[in-house]
Amino acid sequence: MTQYPEILVLRHGQTEWNREGRHQGQRDSPLTDHGLQQARDQGTILAALDADWTGFDAFFSPQLRAARTAELALGAINKTGRADDRLKEVAFGAWEGRTPDEIERVQPGFEKARDDDPFGVHFHSPGGENFAQMAARCQSFLSDLQRPTVIVCHGITSRVLRGLWLGTDSDGMSDLPGGQGCVFRLNDAGHTTLTL
Repeated sequence: MTQYPEILVLRHGQTEWNREGRHQGQRDSPLTDHGLQQARDQGTILAALDADWTGFDAFFSPQLRAARTAELALGAINKTGRADDRLKEVAFGAWEGRTPDEIERVQPGFEKARDDDPFGVHFHSPGGENFAQMAARCQSFLSDLQRPTVIVCHGITSRVLRGLWLGTDSDGMSDLPGGQGCVFRLNDAGHTTLTL
């Protein structure tokens, strides 16, 4: 049995930059219409669960794309949640706002590194966060949890949180499923992906 309470992890809905293939990191772009629908779908998934939501806490990244997703998804279960800076996306430094092609032009070898290690490459951006920094803030967040919790965050943040909850290393985190519009549930039964 894990040392942490049950968590339900949601990644924010699709954004303009997701659609354009741009690295967002700690910069923001608005949710697309599709992203807004994904957030509503996550609310539908949560509302369909047999859960006493009064016994759950809820937290979200203060970045606008996650906060807007939280507003829509958590509203379906009459929760508002609290912002927590530890749930921000990994800082991509000089890569923020750039597409992979743009990064390759200023940092030759990026595409090969991404092919070789699609998860780990995120922690090697000039001026960005490394894995140890990211894992430390996610570990701090998990260690503070007192009750079952709904978490609205980001793609890399989600994998690191879930990996730490499961007790896996960065290779195991890389293998975890991703996606938008779904809910990742981690409890004594293990890790499941909930979809409509």
